[in-house]
Amino acid sequence: MDTKREAATAIVRRLRSEGFQAYLVGGCVRDLVMGRTPKDYDVTTDAVPDQVLKLYPDALPVGAQFGVVIVPGEAGNVEVATFRSDGIYADGRHPREVRYAQTAQEDVQRRDFTINGLLYDPLSDQVLDFVGGQADIRARRLRTIGDPAERFHEDRLRMLRAVRFSARLGFKLEPAVLAAIRQFAAQIHTVSAERVRDEIVKILTEGEPRRGFELLDETGLLAEVLPEIKRLQGVEQPREFHPEGDVWIHTLLMLEGMRDPTPTLALGVLLHDVGKPPTFTVRERIRFDNHVEVGAKMAERICGRLRLSARETERVVELVRHHLRFKDFPNMRRSTQLRFLRLEGFREHLELHRLDCLASHGDLTNYELARRMLEETPKEVVKPPPLLRGDDLIARGYSPGPLFKEILQAVEDAQLEGRIHTRTEALGLVEEQFPRAD
Repeated sequence: MDTKREAATAIVRRLRSEGFQAYLVGGCVRDLVMGRTPKDYDVTTDAVPDQVLKLYPDALPVGAQFGVVIVPGEAGNVEVATFRSDGIYADGRHPREVRYAQTAQEDVQRRDFTINGLLYDPLSDQVLDFVGGQADIRARRLRTIGDPAERFHEDRLRMLRAVRFSARLGFKLEPAVLAAIRQFAAQIHTVSAERVRDEIVKILTEGEPRRGFELLDETGLLAEVLPEIKRLQGVEQPREFHPEGDVWIHTLLMLEGMRDPTPTLALGVLLHDVGKPPTFTVRERIRFDNHVEVGAKMAERICGRLRLSARETERVVELVRHHLRFKDFPNMRRSTQLRFLRLEGFREHLELHRLDCLASHGDLTNYELARRMLEETPKEVVKPPPLLRGDDLIARGYSPGPLFKEILQAVEDAQLEGRIHTRTEALGLVEEQFPRAD
């Protein structure tokens, strides 16, 4: 039972009972026609926002200036939009004026792609298609409603949306659409960083990210929104470690291998080798000296440019910074291994390493070692309560300062490695290794 669909249908039924026109519209209809279960349902109606709010007093007029309100419900929110006909787009994003339309046929003409311009009457189980969307679905073709150049001039973000839908659905871009995106690609910079970020994250996480990035490259958008990723192309790698090819191919293979990634993992995968192009040298063999730290700093700048939150940025940067540590995992001291395991979001680090291995040499030995240790080691062993604190050292006559950190780390090392287990043993270790200068 699709409770979201039932909730949206109930809204359509109520609007109809009040004498209004109402249909399901957009991506939910596309998904239904394709035999997929929609994530969300949108309703379009000739009722204006004030009339919708009168019927649903708890509704939220989040975009009432564009005829949009959100009707909340137990199954989730349903967006209800008034039929409209947009005027001239002055800024490549917002129409200069919004006119309410009288018919659903007029309303769908303002939408972006034919596959998103379908209407569905849930009461009569009928699809209304005024734009040829069903034929395009059957042909697996992405086509704009009307002239592609006009649609992209109105809202440049539609270029990224075209890439996303084409990749995720496995549809081919109509030649005229591809040509128009190439023509307007450089104008993507008029779109806010937040909107660009959201589309990039969706391309990475909604399915078929490899195809998405291949299309970004083919359309010319990659060089505009992520020039650092474009520069991965043609950067050769040592064949003994990377038989798959250059850094671009390696990254595409990792993207292809992802399964339902979090946004931070997906961005970590995308950016993990971003430091290789500027550190590429050939001395006896190909080398990328210090590419991890260089890449971490670049990742931080890229995340900042895309307006990621501070927490998300930190996670992505840490994924880049630590992605090579697994090669040393078998030779680490146990205390170092356990500290590595307790990194925030370690499972993302582990998954990035797995993808990295599968997209190169294919050896998962260190991955399996770290995975087993993570799953088999109790949390209280990975991060046990400290045996000593700074106050204990002060009570023993030690003066606060940089030495405190060294002492407490030595105590924790011994605790993690099973050499000490009690506070008394910890104090004995301190007195033996760090005698006071009385």
